[in-house]
Amino acid sequence: MLVAVFVTATSSVAEAQGIGDLYQAMTIITGTDMRSRPTGFAQCLREVLVKVSGEPRLLGDPRVEELATHADALVRSFTYVDPRAAIRPHDDQGTYDRSQDFTVRFDPAAVDKALAALGEQPWRGERPAVVPVILVRGFAPPWTGVYLLTAEEMAGVAQRASFANSAIKYGIRVRVPTAGEISAWGISVDRFPSQPAAASSTEVPVSGTLEFQPAALGWVGSWRMRWHDTDYSWGVSGVGFDEAFDDLVRGTMRIVSGHGSPE
Repeated sequence: MLVAVFVTATSSVAEAQGIGDLYQAMTIITGTDMRSRPTGFAQCLREVLVKVSGEPRLLGDPRVEELATHADALVRSFTYVDPRAAIRPHDDQGTYDRSQDFTVRFDPAAVDKALAALGEQPWRGERPAVVPVILVRGFAPPWTGVYLLTAEEMAGVAQRASFANSAIKYGIRVRVPTAGEISAWGISVDRFPSQPAAASSTEVPVSGTLEFQPAALGWVGSWRMRWHDTDYSWGVSGVGFDEAFDDLVRGTMRIVSGHGSPE
């Protein structure tokens, strides 16, 4: 039996979904009735299948789309959180359904069985943290100029938050290095490594550049990493930096989970 819980307190994304709970996902839907619920189930199932398996290519798999139409059969429980519960409706807001943070918890055995039918299996064991070493070339405030994305860089506040969201979405930790670490590694704006540092069992450095290019109508990211004595490189063009960082995390996850090179 599905269990629904209605919550009327504010909640951050990190609180609503812990990175360690791979069989849980959150999306935003409208209202708390049946109209938007199937769409929310489907979106959350896609995310969970990718997180549990470590295979981002499942997002474009037609078999997953078919499975998502019956996602309710795999659901164990779900909750609603109204992020504006403390804000009194004004004007005509009270006549419309409000947006809800919709968190869905799937049955682990059912998800594992679905993955097996797709030729996949859960990615077990400790997942190493992604450590992005990124040189950013911005175009306007707050990203004006050239800077290294560090834990302290003021221009990188929104970009660090974007990495945190990617970590939740893909079920793999991301740790942005400090300025002290970057300096100790001999890296600066004028001395950026052409080759990434070697990975360990707990952390995977990914070097790259992120540059806004008007001709590309967005940000252009180029990423490099070394894993088990093999060098990998990939990138993305013409996107917002949220999608650029998603691309970095997806690619890294695919490599370290044993699925091969990124798209």
